[in-house]
Amino acid sequence: MPTLLNCKHIFAYLALLSVALLLIPFSAMQLTTEVNWSGADFLLMGALLYISSSCFVLLARKVSPSSRLWVALTVLLAFLYCWAELAVGVFFNFGS
Repeated sequence: MPTLLNCKHIFAYLALLSVALLLIPFSAMQLTTEVNWSGADFLLMGALLYISSSCFVLLARKVSPSSRLWVALTVLLAFLYCWAELAVGVFFNFGS
């Protein structure tokens, strides 16, 4: 029985999901001046979302189903660290 992880179109779905998530800050920019993203911000966040989700899919295909939770948590923590680092510079000064 094929699962969503083994679907041949999963990466296209991930790209669409990344674009859909980017509609949230885009919509907020239309409603308020407090959200001010540039085109580079959208590209970087889109790449971060797509790469993180793709890494999860590729790693989850290689491990047993019981280990997928740990893979998901690891990828999530890596995503959150990169996001925080780019936003405010936790250890380095990339985002500022």
